[in-house]
Amino acid sequence: MKRVNNERAQIRVHKMHGAGNKILVADLRGVCWRPDAEWARSLKGISDFAFDQLMTIEGPSHPGVDADVDIFNNDGSTARACGNGTRCVADVLIREAGGSSTVVATRAAIIVCERLESGAYRVDMGRPAFESSQIPIAWDVPDTSSVRLARSDGRDDGLGEAALASIGNPHAVFFVRDLSATDVGALGPTYETHPIFPDRANVSFVQVTGRDTMLLKVWERGAGATLACGSGACATLVSAVRRGLADRKATVSMPGGELTIEWREDDDHVLLSGPVEYERTAIVVVDDLGPL
Repeated sequence: MKRVNNERAQIRVHKMHGAGNKILVADLRGVCWRPDAEWARSLKGISDFAFDQLMTIEGPSHPGVDADVDIFNNDGSTARACGNGTRCVADVLIREAGGSSTVVATRAAIIVCERLESGAYRVDMGRPAFESSQIPIAWDVPDTSSVRLARSDGRDDGLGEAALASIGNPHAVFFVRDLSATDVGALGPTYETHPIFPDRANVSFVQVTGRDTMLLKVWERGAGATLACGSGACATLVSAVRRGLADRKATVSMPGGELTIEWREDDDHVLLSGPVEYERTAIVVVDDLGPL
């Protein structure tokens, strides 16, 4: 937690959620200070600020972009993408500036965000990546749509082969017959830290209930079991399509709510649509801890 001057920084923090994914949006525009892992973890310890992901808004460093966005998980680690959090950022920016769209830059991509007539938001998550080096995974796999992830203790969880993909973040998707009987809390950490993932992975467990419907629970790297995961829902839909289990547009139902995911055929982009809920705004004061 470092500052560049001797004044106390006052950070406007919006507490929000997207389909149950608990999100904090910290507005750093005009503030000569940037957060770090320690600050993110300190917010997690405040009961009123319990969160899955912390999104920061900063002034744009790219032409044609309205804001730069950085993403922290609640353990202080960083993420390259967060679909639910990006919708929350879009809500803040669009309500402030008016109009129906905004463009933000994350570590993964420049993302176009739109407010729909229904009041929901749609974000363009870009093209999914399936190559071993792009996910990334530690060794080359000829077909990432079907990869057996052996456990170090030799146990067989009965999950079958995982589909691996990147939607900005690495994902492993397991297709199960009965999601209600799947112990996400026990299985998630095992595969999040599997040796094949040098940067850890988000782990999704999905029950396909139709060509355009599926049930999903996600163990997020750096956050644990969450009520919703936008990039996880995207990875699930594209993985189901690759397996021939679903059409290119589906409703993904998670414990916190529903998202609509479409894998557009003409340009290969994945579109994520869903609700945003605003809870409240607070001012967080950061004391001077010395220069950067």
